[in-house]
Amino acid sequence: MVYETAFTSEDVPAAERFDRWRELVRRAHAPLEADSPHRADFRARVRVLGVGAVTVWPAEFRPAVLRRTPELVRRHDPRTVHVSLPLRGRLRVAREGRADGYGPGSLCVVDTSRPCEMWAGDGDGPYSGIGLEVPRDLLHLPPERLAGLTRHRLSAREGMGALLAQFLTTVAADSARYRPSDGPRLAAVAVDLLSALFAHTLESDHALPPEDQRRALLLRVKAHIRRHLHDPHLSPPAIAAAHHISLSHLHRLFRDEGSTVSAFLRDQRLRRIRQDLSDPALHRTPIHAVAARWGLTDPSAFSRAFRVAYGTSPSDHRQRALARGGAPAAVRGGLVANAAGR
Repeated sequence: MVYETAFTSEDVPAAERFDRWRELVRRAHAPLEADSPHRADFRARVRVLGVGAVTVWPAEFRPAVLRRTPELVRRHDPRTVHVSLPLRGRLRVAREGRADGYGPGSLCVVDTSRPCEMWAGDGDGPYSGIGLEVPRDLLHLPPERLAGLTRHRLSAREGMGALLAQFLTTVAADSARYRPSDGPRLAAVAVDLLSALFAHTLESDHALPPEDQRRALLLRVKAHIRRHLHDPHLSPPAIAAAHHISLSHLHRLFRDEGSTVSAFLRDQRLRRIRQDLSDPALHRTPIHAVAARWGLTDPSAFSRAFRVAYGTSPSDHRQRALARGGAPAAVRGGLVANAAGR
């Protein structure tokens, strides 16, 4: 869902501003230490948007330093990937014995499972940017591959990086326009764009070892599947052809991680259908039409697959989801408040 928490330093006493900002950033990102030469007169604006399983947080604040120490990593690791999009000012990041700088037009990737130190801002000028937090498990990327990606300065001006940057700025600017039920859909887009960016980055390295090449191809295949779930003709042969690989190569990619391409395709479709059946805005759409929207055009086969996956029928799932409070007044037979989700 899309939930929003906002903080403006002018709304609290000066003595409390820095601590309040620090606590909000810790909740949005990960436990960390923070300091600033402007603690006595700290000024900041932060919005934390809960977008399904991911978090987007536009922020502007006076220069500060943020540290993920080894002790904090051992104590608590949310297992997330953090992406920073600087909009004004510079971001410097020190990790594993090296320091890198990022400015507008670039993307910085941080793994919360590894210590790092980040300086945001130049001199007395404020830093502004947008942060994205994605659970690492959604990216299907081993820690050692992620460590390699964090050493890249990714472009936000071209290719997949530009698409991700545009998505983040649009969500940040138009958050009031989204319904709570839009959250999972926006989260899926964020994960797809980030996965595609990582796959492109890995593939651009000509010295990539064979295992990394396999991982990059698998990321690209999964992103392709998620983008074409609506196509009823999407199938293993079509997926293999789209990536110019043999069908046996495609099956081997998924078999190496204990799955099958058909199972992944079916699971992704059922997840999207389940989300839509829980959406009160779609309560009048017939169940078979919802399934067809995500490429499952055989009602009987869909119903059996849904029951196997979730232990209930599609109609029972929809009824329970609406009864939990998501149904419009016409469905529940009573009045409802305007649920902005924020």
